[in-house]
Amino acid sequence: MSLLTDALREAVAPLGLSLTEKQYAAFDTYYEMLVDWNSRMNLTAITDPVEVAQKHFADSLLPLAYGMLPERARCIDVGTGAGFPGVPLLIARPDLSMVLLDSLAKRLKFLDAVLSALSLKARTVHARAEEGGRLSGLRAGFDAVLSRAVAPAPVLLELTIPFARVGGASICFKGPALSEELDSAKRALTLLSARVDRVETLLLPWGERRIARIEKTAKTPPAYPRKPGAPSKQPL
Repeated sequence: MSLLTDALREAVAPLGLSLTEKQYAAFDTYYEMLVDWNSRMNLTAITDPVEVAQKHFADSLLPLAYGMLPERARCIDVGTGAGFPGVPLLIARPDLSMVLLDSLAKRLKFLDAVLSALSLKARTVHARAEEGGRLSGLRAGFDAVLSRAVAPAPVLLELTIPFARVGGASICFKGPALSEELDSAKRALTLLSARVDRVETLLLPWGERRIARIEKTAKTPPAYPRKPGAPSKQPL
């Protein structure tokens, strides 16, 4: 049994989750590929197996601990990077329909290799969030819009809410500063027709984690998202 598997078993226990041996083996393969490809391209600063198990894999599974992803939910991971949280969620919940969106093609090449090695089905899309949020088939097409370590809440909401269907949600992975971020995002919530549905806090051995479900309450106005770069330069 690998160090990664041992660490992941321990890390998912506080989340009330259990994985099969096949799923642990998939995470092990994912880790090996992550470290291998990371030696040739910048995917992650975290490569220690225990830290990867905790801060990449277990953290990615947080929505499952709170029942935030319904059976066969249509999901998109915006700014997926090395595949977090989309690929870990797909390993744990292969019933999910997953789109992995990123602005760097080389990251998507890595993810295509991972998906092939693990026999997982997902669509990879090369686009910035501002562009993807306007594409037919992506705009208003998802039950859950996932984002991790992408941007502060006022920016993040403009980048994610357009992807959600009405009644769907942006699932934001954050740390202790989430409350302050949401306070600063009140105007963005109003303009984007969204509301804070729930916020969950989990104190884990490797840090405090907060996850928010921001529900889309009405159709996104045509003005959003604005052109690439505008949301971060001039947050709502």
